Amino acid sequence: MIRKFLILAVIFNLTACAELQQVVNQLPQGTLGNDEIASGLRQALDFGIDKQVSKLTQTDGFFKNELVKILLPDELKKVDKALRDVGLSNLADEGLKVLNRAAEDAVKEATPIFVDAVKGITFADAKNILLGSDNAATQYLTSKTETSLYAKFHPVIKKSFSKVGADQIWSNLITRYNALPFTADVNPDLTDYVTNEALKGVYTMIAIEEKDIRTKYSSRTTDLLKRVFALQD
Repeated sequence: MIRKFLILAVIFNLTACAELQQVVNQLPQGTLGNDEIASGLRQALDFGIDKQVSKLTQTDGFFKNELVKILLPDELKKVDKALRDVGLSNLADEGLKVLNRAAEDAVKEATPIFVDAVKGITFADAKNILLGSDNAATQYLTSKTETSLYAKFHPVIKKSFSKVGADQIWSNLITRYNALPFTADVNPDLTDYVTNEALKGVYTMIAIEEKDIRTKYSSRTTDLLKRVFALQD
């Protein structure tokens, strides 16, 4: 009986070793350190800026992209409805469009800010981020840069508001609305609102590229990306 047990134990151990060796054989050759993994994650985010965020800088980059299109804040939805009710639909349409135009113009000016932000990121636990969700690196980027990027992005948005004429259009819109009878006056901080929405749009587009690199081998267009993201396949 003992002899049979020993034979079974040996067979089990040999089988387990064979399966373990098979798993090991499937792993990428060589060991990547945290620094190299972090470099691969930064490169993925850089690609997101170069290939996806650049789309936002084009005419209608925000306005005709349903993933990031800037809609009116709740406070201004009643303004939009009231103006349409009194026959000012064209003015209301233009008001929505120029919010998106301001974001498109601002992202064009602010792209170097995002590039520098990615360069400055230190991935404290690169392996966990690599093995995380499809947008784990983008989430990390957001948590580490959103506050500082807002401070840098806000004046760019304000400048873009003036450049594309959004400030004048919305001043006219709000003045017209506030002059209507039976309406409560509004005075929204549109620069703050569009700044936050533009940042959300940027992070959304970076996440799209990160997911592509994680899930599509053909999107890993450098040796570094291939080596690093092979670890999470």
